[in-house]
Amino acid sequence: MEKLMYYKEYDLNKISINLLWSYISTPTGLATWFADEVKADGKNISFFWAKEEHKAEISGMRQGSHIRFHWTDDNNPKTYFELKILYNELVSNVILVVTDFAEQQEIDDCKKLWDEQISTLRKKLGT
Repeated sequence: MEKLMYYKEYDLNKISINLLWSYISTPTGLATWFADEVKADGKNISFFWAKEEHKAEISGMRQGSHIRFHWTDDNNPKTYFELKILYNELVSNVILVVTDFAEQQEIDDCKKLWDEQISTLRKKLGT
C-alpha cells in the first residue's frame, strides 16, 4: 500500500535549540527518548527496540535545524521521517515538527506513538 505523509507540531516552550538539537541528532540523545539504543556509523544509524535492530540512513541534515532519516528496508526512496526545529519569534517558543509516512489506516496510531515519544523527550528536556 501507498504511504502518506503526515506531520505533527510539538511546542517545547523556551528550550535551548542547541540542547534540543543534541537530543534529535546524536545517538546518545536519541537513545534517551526515541529508542532503547542507537548506534551510528557515519550516515548509517541502527535503532534498537527490545533488542530488535532497525536500520536507517541520514538522508538530509542541516545543523541546528533538521535531520531526516530513511529506513533502509523501505523500498520507497521518497519516504522518511524528519525532526525539524522551528523558532517562533513572536512568543519565543521552540517547536519540533515531526514529519513521517504511514499507510492511511496506520496514521492515527503512528501519531499516538509520536505523542508518547515526544512526551518522553519533554520529560528528558524538563519542559
